[in-house]
Amino acid sequence: MADDTIDGELASLAKAVRAGERRALARAITLIESTRPDHREQAEVLLERLLPETGGSIRIGISGTPGVGKSSFIEAFGLYAIDQGHKVAVLAVDPTSERSGGSLLGDKTRMEKLSVHANAFIRPSPTSGTLGGVARRTREAILATEAAGFDVVLIETVGVGQSETAVSHMADLFLLLIQPAGGDELQGLKRGIMELADLVVVNKADGELIPAATRAVSDYRAALQLLRPPEEGWAPQVLRCSALTGDGIAAVWETVLRFRDEARASGRLEARRRRQAVRWMWDEVTETLKSLLRADPEIRPLLGDLEARVLAGEITAPRAAAALLAAFMGGHEENPD
Repeated sequence: MADDTIDGELASLAKAVRAGERRALARAITLIESTRPDHREQAEVLLERLLPETGGSIRIGISGTPGVGKSSFIEAFGLYAIDQGHKVAVLAVDPTSERSGGSLLGDKTRMEKLSVHANAFIRPSPTSGTLGGVARRTREAILATEAAGFDVVLIETVGVGQSETAVSHMADLFLLLIQPAGGDELQGLKRGIMELADLVVVNKADGELIPAATRAVSDYRAALQLLRPPEEGWAPQVLRCSALTGDGIAAVWETVLRFRDEARASGRLEARRRRQAVRWMWDEVTETLKSLLRADPEIRPLLGDLEARVLAGEITAPRAAAALLAAFMGGHEENPD
């Protein structure tokens, strides 16, 4: 009876999400992000119900250094997309407090106009220690927002760096936001993230910064010519804009649409999403195995002991990892000498 009740509740929730009810969408994402085993099972059932309604959006990953104006850009860009007749969902991934586990910036005050718009949905989520600048369940949250009818999904990462590029593996287009600076800024960006960018946008191109922004566009265009493009058939574009004045936002939007249309027509979009699905599968395998290992009552004492020994410098990390895996998989080596 309890299972029938839960199944009925999930069916009602899925129906409400498909109807575009924002409270239902928020509840669905909360369920998706839960780490409780029973909630994980329910989330999987819910996603299976929503899956036929997914895939219809343009997924845009947005990364940039702190202070570059990601939130201001997202608000200006999102409002422009809404004016063009679209519905915009923003999955804003915030840093996680090590003490409470909660989101440090978990509110919508950074996007005041967008957050209250009827055709927008903003969901701040903590990283909860997940590397890559995104939350572990961001992929599932994307599917939920698509099922709710949002056809533009913006994924904002924590920051930018060599390890914060996971968003490129769940987005159709990876947009790198930078500031109007000179060579020092160019040198400061990791080559890895530059190689992943489908679109580079120089923000804050207003007032006295317009000349610097113009130079930055030229510098980045020259730099990108030396790198292999992330997608065959698409040369990464470099544009400038001002989230403050709105100048250049239309050009960014038009470039995004051109990227989407060309990727669909050539089959690149479908191929990219299929590759991402395989990567998602292996990411899930990795994270699930880690969770199972940490939860194993027979492994837990060994885990604590090995962590202490690695911390004390008595054993190397690879040796400790091999011992953990051997014990977890039923090996005879319980602890290295």
